Amino acid sequence: MIDATMTKRMEEATRLTRAGKLIEAMALLQGGGDDIKSQQASKASSWAGDVYESTCQVVEEEVSTVKPETASSPFGCTQQAPAWRGKWSSFQGMAQPSHTPGHSEEARPGAFTAGSFSNRAGSRDYKLYMPSNYQGQAIPLVIMLHGCTQNPDDFAAGTNMNQLAEEQSFCVLYPAQPISANSSKCWNWFKAEDQQREGGEPEILAGMARQIIQTHRLDASRVYVAGLSAGAAMATTLAMTYPELFAAVGVHSGLPHGVAKSLPDALGAMQGGTPAFGRRESGFSSAVPAIIFHGDRDTTVHPSNAERVAAQYTASQSVSKTARADARPAGINIEQGRVANGHTYTRTIHHSPEGKACLEQWRIHGAGHAWSGGSTKGSYTDPKGPDATKEMLRFFLQHCQPNKS
Repeated sequence: MIDATMTKRMEEATRLTRAGKLIEAMALLQGGGDDIKSQQASKASSWAGDVYESTCQVVEEEVSTVKPETASSPFGCTQQAPAWRGKWSSFQGMAQPSHTPGHSEEARPGAFTAGSFSNRAGSRDYKLYMPSNYQGQAIPLVIMLHGCTQNPDDFAAGTNMNQLAEEQSFCVLYPAQPISANSSKCWNWFKAEDQQREGGEPEILAGMARQIIQTHRLDASRVYVAGLSAGAAMATTLAMTYPELFAAVGVHSGLPHGVAKSLPDALGAMQGGTPAFGRRESGFSSAVPAIIFHGDRDTTVHPSNAERVAAQYTASQSVSKTARADARPAGINIEQGRVANGHTYTRTIHHSPEGKACLEQWRIHGAGHAWSGGSTKGSYTDPKGPDATKEMLRFFLQHCQPNKS
């Protein structure tokens, strides 16, 4: 449990945050006012490799972020305020809108076009990539939810998902979180109103997906959602609230659904959580197949969150196993591997009672808060792999929803 000292620190950090004193709040949480820049330098010296870190910003404050070459951030941070923004920036996004709100370009094969969607819950802009060989056939849809301080163009560049879409013929949708919804352009995974079906951001994103599927006659049985950091947390929320829509989900450096309803909750969850969080989240589960990536040196979202995310998916699989007396026990395989000139990793594969892989967990040794195997053309990427984009897509295409057209 969080002791009395930590509780007081969180309460004071909340007060400082609301007063706009982000640096002071983060310094308090990191240990009571130690020199922030010396902490940042110490952390940087202990890391090796070109890791681009980002984090999750859950506060309503304007911040300016840059790539980690000049600053580090968990949810984004600048050299002037590295510690606070480093603790919140990988759930942020600072780029300006890529097109005029309300204007939708005509989606063309081989083009990355901009559009806008609105329903009763609100509106969001998006970017859409259609492969050059698209001629109206029912192809899959992959929805990509960026992290904080990112936008669709940045996320597409960092993950290389559009290149795979061109090679393997599927459509990619990148919803954009505007500054008007979150000052750091984080998806609001930590707000109760954005954790429910038929309301808030889940309703907007589900509605956007359905409109894209209908407009372009895509394959409704092969719709997938993936995200990084705050986007990963929202991807899990979508799997919990709209399980009938998604055939599989990818969660990279994210958090479980429902573990935060406030800033102190979010801070606690990001730092590893407490038994109290475990009791609260135990009521959530989803049968949507999931693939999870997390670096074991992630200082923004504690690696323990990967296990907690997995538990929300394996819980439902356990129910399905006990429901069939004739089903063989679900198996678990564990593999060790290394990327050439890159990271080592542990891959854990959970099989359904029918023997199909329903959950994959990738623990990347030595990696921080960044998209594994991503390109340095985008922010918050770690080129040392393994390639999360390719592995997610492989996992996705093994799954489809039956009885859908």
